[in-house]
Amino acid sequence: MNRQFWLLRGLKFIIFASLFVTAVLFLTQYLWNWLVPVLFHGPLITLGQTFGLLLLSRLLFGSWGGRRGNWAQKRRAWQQRMAGRLENLSPEAREKFRQQMQAKCGGMGWMRRPEAAEPAQQPA
Repeated sequence: MNRQFWLLRGLKFIIFASLFVTAVLFLTQYLWNWLVPVLFHGPLITLGQTFGLLLLSRLLFGSWGGRRGNWAQKRRAWQQRMAGRLENLSPEAREKFRQQMQAKCGGMGWMRRPEAAEPAQQPA
């Protein structure tokens, strides 16, 4: 790809990101100025104060979206707990559990067992 393509793509991203931030700022300012003075007799706020309010809420309450790392950590912890529980079962009980889960979950990807590696034949 040429350099002009990447410059145009970066420029589009900057324009759309600034439009999104501006729309969020105006929406937040509109909602604040519509609700807070009527409900709590609070002040009207300007666009700069709206930006500060959103920045402060981001710092205090975390991200506006879900945290991917947190989800991955919970998933990994769950997998380790399940592996620990399966280790304590007898081979017959483990296989019965796998069959029951496969019947309930329809053979989802996480239930598939990796193929057992065949032991290497040593020459005599």
